[in-house]
Amino acid sequence: MGIIGRMRRPLEDHHLLLMAFFVAILLQRAVVESGALNDTRYRHTSSLRLERIKRHLEKINKPPVLTIESPDGDLIDCVDERKQLAFDHPLLKNHKIQKMPTEMPGGMKVERDTSDMEGEGISQMWHLNGTRCPKGTVPIRRTTVQDVLRAKSLYHFGKKRSRVSLSRRNDALDILGNNGHEYAVAYTESSQNIFGAKATINVWDPSIQVRGEFSLSQIWVLSGAFEGPDLNSIEAGWQVSPKLYGDNRPRLFSYWTRDTYRSTGCYNLLCAGFVQKDARISIGAAISPLSSYAGKQYDISILVWKDPKEGNWWMSFGANTLIGYWPKELFTNLADHATAVEWGGEVVNTRTNGQHTFTQMGSGHFAEEGFGKASYFRNLQLVDSNNKLIQAQDVSTLAPNSNCYNIKMDNSNDWGTFFFYGGPGNNPKCP
Repeated sequence: MGIIGRMRRPLEDHHLLLMAFFVAILLQRAVVESGALNDTRYRHTSSLRLERIKRHLEKINKPPVLTIESPDGDLIDCVDERKQLAFDHPLLKNHKIQKMPTEMPGGMKVERDTSDMEGEGISQMWHLNGTRCPKGTVPIRRTTVQDVLRAKSLYHFGKKRSRVSLSRRNDALDILGNNGHEYAVAYTESSQNIFGAKATINVWDPSIQVRGEFSLSQIWVLSGAFEGPDLNSIEAGWQVSPKLYGDNRPRLFSYWTRDTYRSTGCYNLLCAGFVQKDARISIGAAISPLSSYAGKQYDISILVWKDPKEGNWWMSFGANTLIGYWPKELFTNLADHATAVEWGGEVVNTRTNGQHTFTQMGSGHFAEEGFGKASYFRNLQLVDSNNKLIQAQDVSTLAPNSNCYNIKMDNSNDWGTFFFYGGPGNNPKCP
């Protein structure tokens, strides 16, 4: 290359230099204009804050046996399952790892395939690398300095803001409008004990208007007073959150709290608590492929249930891949049973100037557009006191701002109890 370069005529070299200059300009402009990934504003972060973040990352990023680089830029660390962050929790010092649930709900069997699709496989972006975590390790998405810097503070990193009660139906419209969170959900509140919930959800990539907003579709398993200080919640589904992840990709996520989101719990594995068991699925990693409008639909099945003997709350993904569990020691009310379940979508609307956000929920299309166009939850199920999966009964819906996001529920032999939901946010009826 060096010899050939020296043999070129000066005019050719001049053209090459000009071309390189313009390419550099275009690349620089692309970086500046990439809103979700532009972290130049953090260059002036104080050294004290950076040092605190570094110490925090040293605590939560455990030394990996192997690191896998995902095509989307994530680093997936394969960590010894006995040395994962979960066991830093003071309540889990003497916790003995549960290798498998003592019993699957309704006689369900564990399968190797993580696909629960209509003949179409679904996986995560890091699988495209072709490398898998070794036996005895678990895949954990590495947290970076940039991840933490996008949060309001180190204390707020990985945490949700306190959500309001969806059970106080008379006040729901006013409350949901005031705190910026908007919902389109189905829910059931049972006088009988609930020991788990399941649903199949199709996955989309809704547009997010600004970094501080997110869009998610999930299951909530709840126990305790909504308006009190001791609401216990276990949550799982998919979400798009530029602030949390630094991009607009839909990702598998989980969350837990035992004090109404005040100080306990977090997203994914960003704090001690959840015990990862599976070596193939990484919580917080991007899901692929995705549903397309009037095209193929890709969905995931999520089941959260309480082990009838050990009392831990397990999470399975797809065709019953056992991702891991929340130990019973983490909870107060959920240490016994759940009293309510919610399924549906949630967005954050940060608009304070009177204009509603354009952030989409689900596919970004209203429920009435139906299959292939609207997002859906199908086969809503509960786990009863006999550890059996049963079709959800007495399910109601709530969409306080239905001109922006709505929901329509139905029932069929193939899909059981199901609903379509979602919306575009800002539109002529939702200015």
